[in-house]
Amino acid sequence: MAEPAPYQVLARKYRPHDFSALIGQGPMVRTLKNAFATGRIPQAWMLTGVRGVGKTTTARILARALNYERDGARTPTVDLETPGDHCQAIIEGRHVDVIEMDAASHTGIGDIREITDAARYKPAIAPFKVYIIDEVHMLSTAAFNGLLKTLEEPPAHVKFIFATTEIRKVPVTVLSRCQRFDLRRVDEETLAAHFASIAQKEGISVSAEALGVLARVADGSVRDGLSLFDQAIAHGGGAVEAGDLRQMLGLADRGQVVTLFDDVMKGDAPAALATMAALYEVGAEPQVVLADLAALTHEVTKQKVLGTGEGAAAERGAGLSMAVLSRTWQALLQGIGEVQTAPKPLVAAEMVLIRLCYMATLPDPALGAPTGGTAPAAEPPRAAAPKTPSAPRSLADIVSLLSDNVRLRGQVERCMRLVSLEPGRLEVTLTPDAAPTVAGALGKALTEKLGARWVVSVSDASSAPTLKEAHVAEQARLRDEVAKDPLVRAVLDTFDDAEIGEVTVRAPREDETPEPRRRERN
Repeated sequence: MAEPAPYQVLARKYRPHDFSALIGQGPMVRTLKNAFATGRIPQAWMLTGVRGVGKTTTARILARALNYERDGARTPTVDLETPGDHCQAIIEGRHVDVIEMDAASHTGIGDIREITDAARYKPAIAPFKVYIIDEVHMLSTAAFNGLLKTLEEPPAHVKFIFATTEIRKVPVTVLSRCQRFDLRRVDEETLAAHFASIAQKEGISVSAEALGVLARVADGSVRDGLSLFDQAIAHGGGAVEAGDLRQMLGLADRGQVVTLFDDVMKGDAPAALATMAALYEVGAEPQVVLADLAALTHEVTKQKVLGTGEGAAAERGAGLSMAVLSRTWQALLQGIGEVQTAPKPLVAAEMVLIRLCYMATLPDPALGAPTGGTAPAAEPPRAAAPKTPSAPRSLADIVSLLSDNVRLRGQVERCMRLVSLEPGRLEVTLTPDAAPTVAGALGKALTEKLGARWVVSVSDASSAPTLKEAHVAEQARLRDEVAKDPLVRAVLDTFDDAEIGEVTVRAPREDETPEPRRRERN
């Protein structure tokens, strides 16, 4: 009797083997498809993103695409539905011409020298010799320097695919020689649908609420979500319910978190402490409770800023001022850090809740009146809280927010082409002269200024002009128009060195009658 096949964890069993199965990375796949179709295939790629989004998986699929050979025809392609001659060996990690190296354990110049020396020789059987170097940021400075010469003048038969979670630690000299792809966190809706599909294939009963919890806890990582799914299946004996999942992970029930939010906003410390005690009793971790409370605060604040949405979050936002929500957010961020390092997390969490309840009773700086609960007697006057800027709707709005950061502002104006902009997320195409760290720096700046997390991602999906290019084009148009003015024409004809400089459009004053638009000339 044949022995049963050994159990394979879900993350490995359902690992994508071609681009069609790679979820959440549409822009990257589209760019690769266009590049392969036009033959514009670079010598090196840099794949970056948080853990578990598919960097190594993408690298292996890319190695398949480069080395696709079938019926004697060698043609790189992203259409891998029909396996080629080398595909199975590459998938199983045993192909002689696809070499994988973990830079976390091979950090020295000696390891890189082996690669650079071997790279001179042509592949044994495949069209290309492909080197996949994972966690490339772990290489030493000497190792990076040793790699540079080969990256500058690589043999035509060699391709490099680098993967990293710490793109800022990779030297600019290396980044500039690679085509970079920022793999996105997979959104909760896509993750939940993916987990539901796997559950159906595995014959596992899982509730829709449990799928939502899994997707939220995975935080954009497919691998983390599938690892937790494996654990949940074992915990539930083949069925996964939201309650069991929360108990296993130490999560708080959302209904209880909403109750806790209401207790805090009313300044009812005894009720808040009782709710926390009830959550702790059923296994919820104090740090996770505060993190869920912060997530709900963000949701309420976002609904209030956008002025859209329905349900509990929108209703709560209508009854709370932006000052209260901003104070709550800041206090929770600080409090979560305190709970993480406290010897007794529950005690620290209770102190955070008491602090939040007290803050909720403070006067609203904009109104000079209490915002909830019972205000303490003889509260001294307070300075008005700084106004939180509204969410930007264009790159020009973003530039306006960066008035105190001249360098970053200049990069946005000169080096960014807008792809899409929505609250909390900006997607741009960078010009070749853009600083490699500009996307991360802009995301950090927007997060600090707007009080909510912003993600700036990069793709090759836009050919729109940069703000600087648009300004130059508009100035050229205005100068042509101004040059037609008889007076201006006379000045230009009279003085040989006269020229039209910057053209500005003057808005009419409130007390003057609107006239046909006139332009000031410098």
